[in-house]
Amino acid sequence: MDLSESTEAALWERARRDDGDAFGSLFDLHHDRTYRRALGLMANTHDAEDVAASAFFELWRKRRTVRPVQGSVLPWLLVTTVNLARNAQRSSSRYQQVIRTIPRAEALAAPDSETVETKKRLTDSLQRLSPVDGALFVLTALEDMPLAEAAEAVGLKPSTARMRLHRARLRLRTDLHDLNPIVQPAVEGNH
Repeated sequence: MDLSESTEAALWERARRDDGDAFGSLFDLHHDRTYRRALGLMANTHDAEDVAASAFFELWRKRRTVRPVQGSVLPWLLVTTVNLARNAQRSSSRYQQVIRTIPRAEALAAPDSETVETKKRLTDSLQRLSPVDGALFVLTALEDMPLAEAAEAVGLKPSTARMRLHRARLRLRTDLHDLNPIVQPAVEGNH
């Protein structure tokens, strides 16, 4: 669906006044991108579907207070998706910790897939960033959103966002340096 910014803004205004059809059109417009972002952050498609659905539920629930960024609710949806995914992962982690403490007859073998491990490391590294820094990284690096729009979506000035994004990238690069053998971690005093 290809809608102009003014058309999306008009749909949003109608949705804010409880127009379910307008909200449905916004859902159709942004569902695929919201779902792809959730899928990139979650371990499986079912969890990604739940996160994407929750993001739209929150958009509907908070429709009177959500402010679009440059006429679009997509940045808000993406930030909300990142936050919901983080919450779901924390909840899942707590659940897994409880499950591990329950005695069982035989231990389950850990997955040995290199891809699963790489995704887990990437997700863990993103989790160690602050929610704002993680959202900035996802919006700019993974969603190709211009820095000014991403800054507005998370409530920062572009200059502050630029500095925080730079630091977040350095932390991720250091955490994940061994995934790309060409890139080596920065070593102090070695310029």
